[in-house]
Amino acid sequence: MGLIVLFILLVILLVIGVPVAVSLALASLAYILIDGLPSVVLIHNMINGIDSFPLLAIPFFILAGHLMNTGGITNKIFAFARACVGWMHGGLGHVNVGASVIFAGMSGAAVADAGGLGNIEIKAMKDAKYDTDFSVGITAASSIIGPIIPPSLPLVIYGVTASVSIGELFVAGIIPGLLMAVSLMIMVAYYARKRNYPRDKSFEWIRLRETFKKAFLPLLTPAIIIGGIATGAFTPTESAVAAVMYSLFLGMVVYKTLTFKHLIKVSMETIETTAAILLIIASAAIFAWILTANQVANHLGDFLLSLSTDKTVLLLIIMLLVLLIGMFMETIAAITILVPLLMPIAATVGIDPVHLGIIVILNLMIGLLTPPVGMVLYVLSEVSNVKFEQCVKATMPFLIPLTIVLLLVTFFPQLALWLPEMLYRQ
Repeated sequence: MGLIVLFILLVILLVIGVPVAVSLALASLAYILIDGLPSVVLIHNMINGIDSFPLLAIPFFILAGHLMNTGGITNKIFAFARACVGWMHGGLGHVNVGASVIFAGMSGAAVADAGGLGNIEIKAMKDAKYDTDFSVGITAASSIIGPIIPPSLPLVIYGVTASVSIGELFVAGIIPGLLMAVSLMIMVAYYARKRNYPRDKSFEWIRLRETFKKAFLPLLTPAIIIGGIATGAFTPTESAVAAVMYSLFLGMVVYKTLTFKHLIKVSMETIETTAAILLIIASAAIFAWILTANQVANHLGDFLLSLSTDKTVLLLIIMLLVLLIGMFMETIAAITILVPLLMPIAATVGIDPVHLGIIVILNLMIGLLTPPVGMVLYVLSEVSNVKFEQCVKATMPFLIPLTIVLLLVTFFPQLALWLPEMLYRQ
């Protein structure tokens, strides 16, 4: 009876627009009261859900992303990407993807990419007379590369929830992230040919050299983060602190674009964003605890295994399940709830937990581009002054290459596991 009330109440709350964190907490509280458990169980499990050292990486990576945006570093990245690939047909589309790949190594969040780079990219493409649907679509699609290429906030949360090495998860995302970039650039080339989009500017070694000089120090950020983790110089959590310190150094000492007033502003934004994320994690943790206590994971596993014991078929089922959940639930809540359910199934059929992590996160990132949740689409709607419905329509074609990459990574595990095996498992 309690579980039925739990799910019905959760659906009702989400449908009427109650925030995800509040919906999960209220539905869980209703279950606890119906089941006759002391209400302190709710608080106890919510605290346990966020009592984890690796989660400290979240506020620091968020702060690093805000510092990069506020300090004008995104402009330097965009200018360098423009010099690198702007000479191709549909040049600004390729620049859009290239800039997202570079920024992905700094922020780890799709919304930060969409809100920071998105504003610059869409304005530049509008000024160059690119169609609005193409500008918005490629900006939305490229922004989800951020949480796949390390550092990645969703991978940190997955690693904590699944008790998997965050370092392995980080390096596992590099090849899939680059594949996403290549697939989107192929899509850009198709549109450029179909709509006769021009080159942005002719290739010039001088311009490439000058923009590289200006962007060189920001470009070191991914090398510091990934290199430090891979060499064991610091943990993923410590790498987030290193990213913040380096961003502060660039903004306040090198470029002198960050003032004390800016620092206060980005600190408050970081506190607000972190509080919202941790509330979601805490609420999802109690929800996941209820599911585990009622052996929902075992029942789900038995059901899926009754459908098929073939690894390939189960991978396809898991992929479709996560895609469906990602369309309706916020990423962080989905990770916290789904992972405890999927891990036993994955272990039964021999799916590597690192591979599973990349599949789950890539699925959920595609969910950020689909209604009704579609957080990236809401952000871009504000940034571009384009209606949400138009953003959805503009993004749909770009889901094709992203889905192809998802299928490749799902059914060819070495695309995700080769680097972790080479760096961590020898």
